[in-house]
Amino acid sequence: MPLEKINGLEIYYEVHGEGEVIILMHHGFGCIRIWNAIYPQFVAHGYKVVMYDRRGFGRSEGGNDFFEFYESDRYRPESVTELRLIKEFLGIGSCHLVGQCEGGVIGVDYAVAYPVEVKTLAVAGTQCYSEVPMTELNVMRLVRKFAHLEAGLQAKMVEWHGDQAETKYNQFATCGGAYGAGYFDLRPILPEVACPTLVLYPDRSSIFDVEQSVAFYRHLPRGELAVFPRCGHNTYEQRPEEYVHTILDFIKRSGEGGDQKTRPAVSCLA
Repeated sequence: MPLEKINGLEIYYEVHGEGEVIILMHHGFGCIRIWNAIYPQFVAHGYKVVMYDRRGFGRSEGGNDFFEFYESDRYRPESVTELRLIKEFLGIGSCHLVGQCEGGVIGVDYAVAYPVEVKTLAVAGTQCYSEVPMTELNVMRLVRKFAHLEAGLQAKMVEWHGDQAETKYNQFATCGGAYGAGYFDLRPILPEVACPTLVLYPDRSSIFDVEQSVAFYRHLPRGELAVFPRCGHNTYEQRPEEYVHTILDFIKRSGEGGDQKTRPAVSCLA
C-alpha cells in the first residue's frame, strides 16, 4: 500500500500510467475512490494520473487533532502544502490539476501560490462564493446527520472512510473545512490564477446554484465554462465519459494555444 509521511502523517496515494501528469483531487466528503471510473480513461489517453487521500480522508491518517485542524484557519494553506510535498516526493514538476468540489478550492489556492507549477486547472462543481455563512448554507443544503442519509450514501461513506464514516460525515456536513464557518469567497483571488482554467458545472446541483459557475469563470483571466445539462452535483459520477472528454479537450486546446490570453469561453454540452 503506497503511503508516504507528509508532515508526520501517513498519506495514501496512487500513481497510474505514463505521460504528462494529471493530479486528481477529491471532494470534501470522499477520497481517491471517487475517481474509480475516471482515472483509467485518462491513463488510456496517455497520461500519468496521481491521486491521494488528503489528511484525514480515506486511508490517510488524520492525527489526534484532525477535527480541530479541519475547522481551523490552517486547513486551506496546509492542504496546499500537502499537495506541494506530495509533488516533491514524486518528482512532479508542472502538471495538470483536476479538483472536484472542495478539491477545486485547493487547486485554485495552489495555482495562486505556485503559478509556474500548474499547466492547466479544471474545477468541477466548486463553489465560488456564499451569500450566507457556510454553517447556515450547510443546514439548508445538506443532510446534517449520517443516520438520516439514505442507505446507499451511508454505504458509500463507509466504503470511503471505514469505521469513522459516521463521525466524519457529521463533521463534514456541519462545517466544510475548505469553506469554513463564515462567508466563503474565491472571487478576490481568482484573477491571480494565471493558467488556463476550466470551470465544469452541473445545471441541477442540489448544493450550489449554476449561477456560481458564471461568477467563477468571469473572474478568471483565462477561464472557460462548460455546463452539463440535466446533471446533479457529482458530475464525475453521473457523466464520467463526458467529464473526461471535456477535460481532455480543454487540456489539448490549452496546450495548442497555451501562451495566449483569451477572453473566457462558454460551452453547454447537450
